[in-house]
Amino acid sequence: MTFGEQPAYLRVAGDLRKKIVDGSLPPHTRLPSQARIREEYGVSDTVALEARKVLMAEGLVEGRSGSGTYVRERPVPRRISRSGFRPPTGATPFRQEQADGETRGTWESNSAQAEACGAVAERLGIRPGDRVMCTRYLFRDAGEAMMLSTSWEPLAVTGRTPVMLPEEGPLGGMGVVERMAAIDVVVDNVTEEVGARPGLAEELLTLGGVPGHVVVVIQRTYYASGRPVETADVVIPADRYRVAYHLPVK
Repeated sequence: MTFGEQPAYLRVAGDLRKKIVDGSLPPHTRLPSQARIREEYGVSDTVALEARKVLMAEGLVEGRSGSGTYVRERPVPRRISRSGFRPPTGATPFRQEQADGETRGTWESNSAQAEACGAVAERLGIRPGDRVMCTRYLFRDAGEAMMLSTSWEPLAVTGRTPVMLPEEGPLGGMGVVERMAAIDVVVDNVTEEVGARPGLAEELLTLGGVPGHVVVVIQRTYYASGRPVETADVVIPADRYRVAYHLPVK
């Protein structure tokens, strides 16, 4: 194979992908069978199978037991707006993650004490095994699961205070900045690192994706005078949402 030449299975997958994107193979249409692909493109069964696997891994098609492989409906991506850590009024967890004022969403959460793993301990500037409050969130927009978040707060900061449980007490559900302010911890900075990876099986099951789908992962950390006081992983399905940042110019 010369430089720049694609393997046969990628050429076949590319042609089928083009047909899906331009509508020649619309949603819910059955993908040509392996035998049909073999005949149409003059390739082996192995090449035809690998081409189908590529389209399935990209989330463009899905297998239906006993029926075949079909083109998936391609959602029109919606926007998730992020604009910093503190809106003019108190930030609920949903508003903290989705800053678009036009969006109205709900969330479910569960909190439990845990030991910080190495990666979380590094992000929080504590030792592995130190106690943290771990809170898992599921965010919905019009009832549809749209975003997951796992948050960790060091109990050295919030332990034995009225805000130890993020969703309970007098400031339950008011967001990190307001809760920390109630115990005289002034949040003055936030960082977000954005990456992407294949979604974990349990994430995709909750968010309505299929194996192989990519998710956007935002690693967010709040700081008070340089000390990390909360860190979180925010997981968003990449095929349905785009993350838009609105940052002030100083």
